Amino acid sequence: MAMLGILVAVAVFLETVSAASLGVVYTDGGMVQGEKIRLGLFRHMDIFRGIPYADMPGRFEKPKRHPGWDGVLKATEFRKRCLQVNMLMSDTRGSEDCLYLNVWVPHGSSVSTDLAVMVWIYGGGFLAGGSMGANFLDNYLYDGQEIADRGNVIVVTLGYRVGTLGFLSTGDSGIPGNYGLWDQQAAIAWVHRNIRSFGGDPDNITLFGESAGGASVSFQILTPHNKGLFKRAISQSGVALAPWAINKNPRRFAEEIALKVNCPTDDSMAACLRMTDPAVLTLAGSLSVKSSADNPVVNNLLLSPVVDGDFLPDEPHNLFHNAAEVDYIAGINDMDGHLFTGLDVPSINSHLVDTPIEDVKRLLASYTKEKGKAALEEAYATYTYSWGSNPNKETIKRTVVEIGTDYIFLVPTQAALYLHAANATTGRTYSYLFSQPNRMGGIGRPYPSWMGADHADDLQYVFGKPFTTPLGYWPWHRDVSGYMINYWTNFAKTGDPNKGEKVPATWPTFTSTGHKYLEINSNMDKSYVRQKMRTRHVHFWTSILPNLPETISE
Repeated sequence: MAMLGILVAVAVFLETVSAASLGVVYTDGGMVQGEKIRLGLFRHMDIFRGIPYADMPGRFEKPKRHPGWDGVLKATEFRKRCLQVNMLMSDTRGSEDCLYLNVWVPHGSSVSTDLAVMVWIYGGGFLAGGSMGANFLDNYLYDGQEIADRGNVIVVTLGYRVGTLGFLSTGDSGIPGNYGLWDQQAAIAWVHRNIRSFGGDPDNITLFGESAGGASVSFQILTPHNKGLFKRAISQSGVALAPWAINKNPRRFAEEIALKVNCPTDDSMAACLRMTDPAVLTLAGSLSVKSSADNPVVNNLLLSPVVDGDFLPDEPHNLFHNAAEVDYIAGINDMDGHLFTGLDVPSINSHLVDTPIEDVKRLLASYTKEKGKAALEEAYATYTYSWGSNPNKETIKRTVVEIGTDYIFLVPTQAALYLHAANATTGRTYSYLFSQPNRMGGIGRPYPSWMGADHADDLQYVFGKPFTTPLGYWPWHRDVSGYMINYWTNFAKTGDPNKGEKVPATWPTFTSTGHKYLEINSNMDKSYVRQKMRTRHVHFWTSILPNLPETISE
């Protein structure tokens, strides 16, 4: 027994002496020091919070290199998120000084070298969000620790400008726009230049993001400005082809903002906007409209990227040749549209109130309004063909969610996968559908019992929350979280989600003829490979609708 005690003491001593840590790291801005934590026997992690990747940005200007600092920068605290509206859109939070990133580096018994790197871009409708995500009792949503530890990869999360300061555009050279995308690009370039000092491989970087972050990842692989900076990308519930991802008439919205902040709408508009108080500008860009089936929330997300002739030299669908060598995963949650259609048609979440068929027609009419009555009839026929003569309440409610999911997420994601596969040279393409049911669904709960995976439901599993806070989850939630982390990190390391840590099903590539995809949930097994996601509905939105004649708006 005494011998065992001595051996344990020696092991602990050896681990303490040889505890792997980077210590002070040299970057091109200066020296940084993070925090070292112990994960287990012979396993440690260095965490750096709040490293500046660019200087404090000028108003409506591209980011510039950081001038650097003297001494050792203590990188132990998350920095403020970029200036944005609060949840109630009644005030602002954050700071203009916000171009910082965070790094998680796992180590075994020796300091890591040549690790694959995963760079996270957060969502929030291009209006809100932060590099650390929502915080509950010091448990940050985008804490990279679980992914880094379980997948043995470096995780980086970055801040970028959102709202008016990140995406306002006058549609000309006055305020061209896309500042948030330029920020992301500056952070990616910083990672490429500096990650070797942290034990990362600059030639094996994967971008991943969700919602507006997934669309941002998509824009980053389509822009010609990123050649050679990363190898792979993952878009969760958002691509550049989504109807909310590009503002087609930025000038009109810029003029609305100018009027709200007492600026003229003539040639001096850009100069006046530059001089306006940043908090006032930010509040002027908040969503003030009450959504309904006639005015759905997705049609009001107007602070988004623009085709500026620079970051995006052309419409996104014409830029897929730039992603020919990028390995790409894209997918959606099976009820991604629920969060949005629940605001537009609140009755879908009521156990007591029926959803009138008229609401199905009104929602379809607002999504197809450019094409008028013929489009509405065609759309209605597409979504009700299996209804029979007397659809039940649940069928009508579910159809509303399907319409929103298809239009906002599923169809544009399928189109992006198709274009990626069709343009790929060495890049591989993978498609998925995440279907772990929402935890708020069921009798006596806010959501219906038929609820699938809502928008953003995937985040907690990708970031390993069922492991971080085990009391908040059931064992099967840990199963699906483990599957996702393995698929995502296998892909980041090798370009193939099946190679490396064990996974429950072999995920086939998506080809422009095969259209195979993987359904991901806690019950999945080898049989969860599917083909041709919602073909009839995809065909309606991508082939039938565009070929209908436009109606002349009055």
